[in-house]
Parts: sequence; C-alpha cells; structure tokens
Amino acid sequence: MSKDLPSQASVVIIGGGVVGSSIAYHLVRLGIRDVLLLERKQLSSGTTWHAAGLVGQLRATKNLTQLAKYSTELYAGLEAETGQATGFKQNGSLALAIHGERLEELRRGASMARVFGLAVEEITPSEIQKMHPLINVDDVVGGVFLPKDGQINPSDLTQALVKGARAGGARILENTAVTDILTANGKVTGVAVGESQIKADIVVNCTGMWGRSVGAMTQTSIPLHACEHFYVVTEPFDGVTPDLPVLRDQDNFAYYKEDAGKILLGAFEPEAKPWGGSGIPEGFCFDELPNDMDHFMPVLERAMTRMPALQDVGIRTWFCGPESFTPDNRYHLGEVPEVSGLFVACGFNSIGIQSAGGVGKVMAEWIRDRHPPLDLWDVDIRRTMPFQNNGRYLSERVSESLGLLYAVHWPFYQYRTARGARKSPLHDRLVSVGACFGEAAGWERANWYSPGDPAPQYEYSFGRQNWFEQSAAEHRATREGVALFEQSSFAKFQLAGRDAVGVLNQVCANQVDVARDRTVYTQWLNERGGIEADLTVTRVGEDEFLIVTSATSQMRDFHWLQGHIPADAHAHLTDVTSAYAVLSIMGPRARDLLASMTTADVSNEAFPFGASKLVEIGYATVRATRLTYVGELGWELYISSEFAQGVYDEILKAGAVFDLRHAGYHALDSLRMEKAYRHWGHDITDEETPVEAGLNFAVAWDKPGGFIGRESLLRQREAGPRQRLVQFKLTDPEKLLYHNEPIWRDGVIVGHLRSGSYGHTLGAAVGLGYVRDPSGGVVDAAYVADGRYAIEVACEQVPAAASLRPLYDPKSLRIRN
Repeated sequence: MSKDLPSQASVVIIGGGVVGSSIAYHLVRLGIRDVLLLERKQLSSGTTWHAAGLVGQLRATKNLTQLAKYSTELYAGLEAETGQATGFKQNGSLALAIHGERLEELRRGASMARVFGLAVEEITPSEIQKMHPLINVDDVVGGVFLPKDGQINPSDLTQALVKGARAGGARILENTAVTDILTANGKVTGVAVGESQIKADIVVNCTGMWGRSVGAMTQTSIPLHACEHFYVVTEPFDGVTPDLPVLRDQDNFAYYKEDAGKILLGAFEPEAKPWGGSGIPEGFCFDELPNDMDHFMPVLERAMTRMPALQDVGIRTWFCGPESFTPDNRYHLGEVPEVSGLFVACGFNSIGIQSAGGVGKVMAEWIRDRHPPLDLWDVDIRRTMPFQNNGRYLSERVSESLGLLYAVHWPFYQYRTARGARKSPLHDRLVSVGACFGEAAGWERANWYSPGDPAPQYEYSFGRQNWFEQSAAEHRATREGVALFEQSSFAKFQLAGRDAVGVLNQVCANQVDVARDRTVYTQWLNERGGIEADLTVTRVGEDEFLIVTSATSQMRDFHWLQGHIPADAHAHLTDVTSAYAVLSIMGPRARDLLASMTTADVSNEAFPFGASKLVEIGYATVRATRLTYVGELGWELYISSEFAQGVYDEILKAGAVFDLRHAGYHALDSLRMEKAYRHWGHDITDEETPVEAGLNFAVAWDKPGGFIGRESLLRQREAGPRQRLVQFKLTDPEKLLYHNEPIWRDGVIVGHLRSGSYGHTLGAAVGLGYVRDPSGGVVDAAYVADGRYAIEVACEQVPAAASLRPLYDPKSLRIRN
C-alpha cells in the first residue's frame, strides 16, 4: 500500500462516502486538481450505501435550500456528464397533514418555498389520492407537493462523483485508512497512513459517523453520534409504479418510496436508538445492525393503515443501519476553529444524499477562498461548543434528534434531552420564582416566568402559546416600570496588552480607542464588508478591554479575534465567560432602583448612555454598563460569579418597592423587535453589510488606520445598497410572525423576514427583513416608502406597514434620558 501513496497533495479528503466524493468532484471543477481522497474501506461503505436516496429540496433556511436545490440540478445531469448511471428521477414528493397544526406548518413551509424559488403546490386529500392511489386519505386534511423532488441510488451517485473527480485529476485510494492528522503550530500539515506521511495544506474530515473519533486525532470537537435507522423493503406488488411520488407521512413517522416495483418504508421514530457509543468495530464496512422488529412494528402497523395493500404483501428486506446525528439536527461544515486548514463535512442527520451536491460545491469554494461563499452559520462547525462532544450528552440528545426530523417543527421548541449542561449561579433562584427555561449553547436560560398558573412548561402551537400573556406582562413591565433579566450566558472575552487597542481597532468597524470606562457598540467585518460579529467592547483599562457577545457565537467570535492578532502583537485574549454572571435591570424606573442600592451617582449627567463603571451593590463591586437591547433606560451588571447570588438578593429586596418583575428571553425578543434592534445570525450575517442593515452609525469611516472591510463598505456606500433591512408591522393584530415569511411589495416577492415576534406595545406582530428591487436597482428610502407591502403568513397575504426607522421610539429618547 505505501508504495502507492503520494508524498504530498494540496487537499487530502478523508472518507469516500457521497460527501467526500462530491467535495473531490467540485474541487477539480474549480481547477484544484491535486486532490487525494483516502477511504478506509470501500467507496460508499459505512452509511452512504444504505441511504434511502431521497432528494428533497426544501430546508429550514434559504441558503440550505439553495444547496439542496443545486444538488437536484447537479444530479439531473451527472449521468450524461460521467456516463455512470445514478438512478435519478424527479417524481416529486408529497407531505401529508392529518391535523390542523401540521397543515399550518406545511403551509408556512410552502410560503417559504416560494421565497426560495421552489415549485410547490398545496393540495387537497382528493388530489393526494389521485397522485398516490395506494394510500388511504380518510384522516388527511391536506398536504403539499414539490414536483421537482425525487430519488437516486446513493452508491451509483457516489461512483458518478468519483468518476468525475478522477477525470479532473483527483486521486482516489480505497482500503487506505488515515491513522493520524498531522499539525504544527496550530496548522494542519498532512496525514499519516500507518508509518507513511502525506504532506497537505488542507485536510477535510468527511468520515461520517467516524467524524468524532477522527476529530479526536487533533483534539477537535466534532459533536455527532450514530443512531440506528430502520426501513423495510416489500415484495413487488400491483400499483407500485415508477411515477409514484415520494410520500412523507410525518405524523406517523414514516416515508415511502418506490423501489423497482417495491415499496421502501422507512421511519424517523420519536425515540431513537443511539449506536456505537463504545466504538465502531474496526472492520465495519457494508455491515448491517441486528434488527429490532419490536422497535419498528409500531411504524409498520400505522403504515398498514395508511397503505392498506401492505397488509397482504411480504417483506423482502428488514434493514437496520447506522447514520450520524448531531445535537441540533444540522450538519457540520467548515474550517474547525482549533486547527487552521482542517475542514469538516459530516453529521448529515439522514439528509446527506440530498445535501451532498450543494455541500461539495460550497466546501470546494470555502477551501479555495478560505471563507464560506454564503451565510452557512446554521451548519458552521464553529456554532458548536466543546462540551457537546461529551459522549453521554450526545447519546442522550441524538435519541431525540432523529425523531425531530418528522416531528412538528414548533416555534420555540425546546429540547427535552441532555438538559442542564450549563447553568448560571442563579439558576436555582430563578426556578424558585417560576422560570421556564430554554436552551442556548447548552445554557439553561429563563425564557418566561410563571410564578402561578399556568405551570412553567411549554404547550406548543403555531398560535399564541401558553406563555404569551405572561411574556406580554413582562414586556409591559419593562416598558412601564422596571424588569430584571438574567443574562449570564453572554460570552465574555478579555483582551489585554499594550497592542490591544491597535488590534481591536483593526477588527472593529467602530472606534474603540475611547476613554476608559466607555462601551462601544460595533461590528466585526470581513474583507467583503459582511458582518462577522455584532457585540460591545468596553475599555476597562488603558490596555484592557471587555468584549461581550452572544452565547451562541462564543466559539466563532473568540477564534475570529484570535485569528486576527498578529504573531508579534502584545495582546492576549482570554475567555472569561464563566467568571461573570450578568443581571440587567431595564425600564424607566431602572435608575431609581439602581440608585437605591448603591452610593454611586447614576444620574444622566454622571452616568450617561455608554458609560461603564464599577459600583458597589451589597457586598460586591460590580461593573454597571449603561446599555440596552430592549429600547429602555437600563444597566447591565457584570458580577463576579461568587457574588452573583448576593447581588441578586439585594436587587430583589430593593426591587419590591418598584414592583420589579422578572423577565425572560421571549420578552427580550419582543422588546428588541419593536425597537428594530438587529440580531446576529438572523437579521445580520456575514453576507450583509452595515450599509444594508442600517448600521452606518456604528461605523467609524475615517478613523486612523481604517478597519477590516472598509474599502468594500466605501464602494457600497458610493454605489448604493441593493437591499435594505426594513421593519414591518402587520395590520391584523391576530396573525403571528416567526421568520422566513415572504415579503410582497406591489404584488411581487422582494424578500423574506429574518425574524419576527409580537409587539405588545405596538399591538401587532413585527418582523425584520431585507427588501430588494427585483430589477437589481438601488434600494433607497424612497423605494421603500413608495411600495405597498404584505407579509405572507401560511399562504395568506397580510397587509403590513414598512419602516426604515424603528416603529417604537424612533429618536431613541427613552434610552438616553
């Protein structure tokens, strides 16, 4: 074997499944031909070979849908290009609804599909029956049909991609197991195959369910875990024709596809069976797992009702095989934060076949350009936290993840499993006052409070959920009195050293060379002007800064800044997240409350907006920073963790006089939406710029030395933006907005909402979304003002008012007095 190994390659891909093969194929299409793919056993072994081969297009976001849509387009021409048959056909897919909430979800998905350019039809039970005569529709209330969806043979697809890659110059070696990934000084240098070494600038981990163990070669966290996936294949029977659409009966946990005159019936059951936690056998290749008929029988029994012919048909194959799942049901892509040049593409949660084409394309471009070609934050490996690599955590979480593929995708859904991983020092105190917790980056965070009835637990729906009125009261308390928010989950970094200010001023678009004890709101931009981070920077000393960002961006933002500290700079970055708890007091009576607890002067003159000072509360010295994310007067209090409980108790004691109310993250969101405050990852991403997002006020255009992305921003400012972030308010106070709803302007779709919530002060649902000119022209204030708008909610257009200025307190008078 060793004599056949090259000594070096530009790119080494580990894993010869459909995803690794697609990356190799797309790299050579970009002209990167020095590509080496190493497969431990045989191509498509492990998981790819036994995949069901469904090719759906509609995903949770626009960009992920574009990846799946590209896959479909690629697969349609791959056989003609390579000469390798793939079995691809576009027979469409049907999704059934047997109750109103599922139909609401399907309708919202259909609206989203139109934004993303997909053909979609809402269909009646009788139309479903005509499309799929084998099924019983007595309990069906409706459905949707996507005519361009289809199916493919996964092994043949892999061979076609490999054939195309080889034709472009890539080298593919089977039965060649990588035994180590080599690194030096934080960079990948190659791989080891036994005693042999292969130098490489780029290494890509495409090892599927082995991804976590391969990540361990470099102490890199790749959180995924295999689960058992079950399906059966029937004997041939009458009525199974090649044109039958793929059928998804999600409320009965099942999918059906035609398979050479037979029916393949698969399941995504609510309680899955994790597998491989103690290790995957060394020789595992085209192996099957022991079948568990008792586990699968409830799905099969339901299927016999849905497709009565199954009652009289034999089963040719009972199959069980492993597939990898991730903690949030999203796959992992991109360059790992710990090792430069080491990329990952694995953990595909049973959608690897439909995703592989698009993933191969964006990964090849990412490798070439060293940045993602579009916003892929939903699947970026940097979203994960190191604790999520814990084996017990993964085993417990993926037992739920698999079933969530077919569960109703409720707004505000909270995972049931693997909870309580990260808690603030105040967690138990919040429990005692009726907090209902959600999870973000593993943190238990109070989303809403119910000190009496209803009980602090979610009852899901697409309408007003059981916490709606509780959160509305918290919202009003913040607007009219004073509320207490627990925000210890903020990620917090310290940058210190004599070069700290110079480093930060290059990374920050705003001016951070300010007086001590001042806080600056700023973005971090990429060279294209896109927003990589949205955060605050407080100068706490001459050469020391406190950086505060969102919990979910902790890994991404830390490594972004670390990666922009020059090797010779005297600047040291430390993650101090766990060192501080954070309590925020917000509302028009926040000053009165704070003044009652401290001797510090908190008047507007002595403590203006943006100031940050050390003050004494109880027995503690805390950092009080006058900021707001709710559009009211307020302070964020940064408290050394060991003092947090004492300070909390002092606030509650003093707050009784002011009718202080606890408020959660749902209220925080509705408050910020009324004020049109941006949320990174939804309203702003690495694809949008401050010019487009209305954040010019946070850009120090002419500061000495400039900043990353300045030249791109200047060009865009000069030319004018082609999209603008706009706030919308529905005219119907009963409708609710979440995200991805289409924006109609004068009868034409011009964008979609990035986020939505109910504005309890404004009296209707509010959303934020980018508006574009379909002709490609500049979108200025006049263009926005001249249109008539509607937001499509579950296939219904609802008129809406549009504004570039915040609909609540547009002059920001309330936060500065």
